[in-house]
Amino acid sequence: MTSTEPTERTAPPYGKPPRARTVEELLDAGMVVLDKPQGPTSHQVSAWVRDLLGIAKAAHGGTLDPRVTGVLPIALGRAVRVLDALHVGDKEYVGVLRLHQDVPRDRVSEAFGEFVGEVYQTPPVRAAVKRVLRVRRIHELEILDHRARDTLFRVRCEAGTYIRTLCVDLGEALGVGGHLQDLRRTRAADLGEEAAVSLSAFRDAFTHWKEEGDPTELRAILRPMEELLGHLRRVVVKDTAVEALCHGAPLMIPGILEVDPAIASGELVALFTRKGEAVALGRARQRGAEWSSAKTGIALDLERVLMDPGSYPRLWR
Repeated sequence: MTSTEPTERTAPPYGKPPRARTVEELLDAGMVVLDKPQGPTSHQVSAWVRDLLGIAKAAHGGTLDPRVTGVLPIALGRAVRVLDALHVGDKEYVGVLRLHQDVPRDRVSEAFGEFVGEVYQTPPVRAAVKRVLRVRRIHELEILDHRARDTLFRVRCEAGTYIRTLCVDLGEALGVGGHLQDLRRTRAADLGEEAAVSLSAFRDAFTHWKEEGDPTELRAILRPMEELLGHLRRVVVKDTAVEALCHGAPLMIPGILEVDPAIASGELVALFTRKGEAVALGRARQRGAEWSSAKTGIALDLERVLMDPGSYPRLWR
């Protein structure tokens, strides 16, 4: 196979850096980080966004109960394909544990320490999933404040962890019972509170663009779908490999331009073009450190194609 890839010194006439996309392009393959209020479900919020923007698809990245507030990523259009990647990233919450009797802070702190690591959980009755025992990992669990029966806490955990169940289990471990009184998600993967905007601010920015033709406010809120992948290790592929990947071909080692040597065998990684565009998600066949010394073979198998075919030309004969 003879490569006709442009040299690094010449900018190819195809592709576009994600931050250079127009508002229309971001509405087709972008995302917004909303600060979900109490009241609506996550599904209701994503449906509201879809109807406001007049697009075919919008979906949220991680369900929040109606009473829970905080970071809710909403993928727009083709960016819905990227949401699976958020299941790999961890989540962070701040909440209030209400105990059913007064408990000293030192006892609560001791109980918290016992729940760091792997925990067994059964989803609550109201959860929209099958109620089977599952294992989740609590990375960090700390007390921010404690007064008699109320404990303000911060938790960093694996995606899919039920904080309501965690609070019930903590109450049982302390022998007094307990429940989740209040909860706010402060981070989903790499997307934190600082990136979140209110529903009203988003609506106003969109209305201003539609009525006044000024995209400034809306462009500051809309983000390229690539920002949903910031927590994954990345591989930069050659332009000659992009179109084959868009048709589902595995990534061959000669098609790699840059690789993170810390990639582990079996790890989910994100594939990007030289311009920073997301091409696909793939599962590594071996460690990234081994790819630089190999000349041939398959580096990873694709799990989800993110770029439409035809975005890059077929650059080989």
